[in-house]
Amino acid sequence: MPRPRTSETAERIRTATLELIAVKGVHQVSLREIAERVGITKPALYYHFGSREELVRSLVQPLIDDVEAALAPFGPGVAARELLGAYFDATYRHRDITAMIMRDPSVLAMVDLAAAVAGWRQRIVTLLVGDEPTLAQLTRAQMAIGGLGDCTVVMPGVPAAALREAVLDAATDTLRLA
Repeated sequence: MPRPRTSETAERIRTATLELIAVKGVHQVSLREIAERVGITKPALYYHFGSREELVRSLVQPLIDDVEAALAPFGPGVAARELLGAYFDATYRHRDITAMIMRDPSVLAMVDLAAAVAGWRQRIVTLLVGDEPTLAQLTRAQMAIGGLGDCTVVMPGVPAAALREAVLDAATDTLRLA
C-alpha cells in the first residue's frame, strides 16, 4: 500500500484529534494517543504539528478564515437575514469545531479564538443595530447571534436547509425584523 501524502497524513491527524477531543476534552488527549490513533509515531506527528496548540489552531483556523470571508462583503444597510444567513452558513460548516469549543471552552484561550469571536459578534451587532443601539436592541442582537450559533451544534439531526430557515426566522423574530 502506498504511503499517504503529507497533506493526507495531516488531515488524518486533525480528524483523529477532533474525534478524541470530542470524547475526552483537549487537555485530556495526549499527542501520543493521537499518533497511535493515526498509526504514526509521535515524532511523525511533531513533523506535521510542532505542538498541541499548533494542532488545535489548525483545527480552528478554517472556521476563522471562513467566518472572516463570509462577513467581509457586508457593510451598513445590509439585510439582517442575508448577513445572519452568511454567518449561519460559515458556522454550520464548522459545527464540529463549535461543538469542541462548547465541550471544552479552554480551547478559546489556547488559540486566542475568543478575540476573533468577540470581533465577529461586535461587527454583526453593529451591522444589525447600528453604533448606538438601545439596551433592548443590543440584547436582541446578542441573543439572535448566540442562538444561531448554538443551533448549529445542538440540533445535529435536523437537515441543514430546514435548520437554516428555522434559525433565520427565529433570529429575525428576535430582532423584531420579521
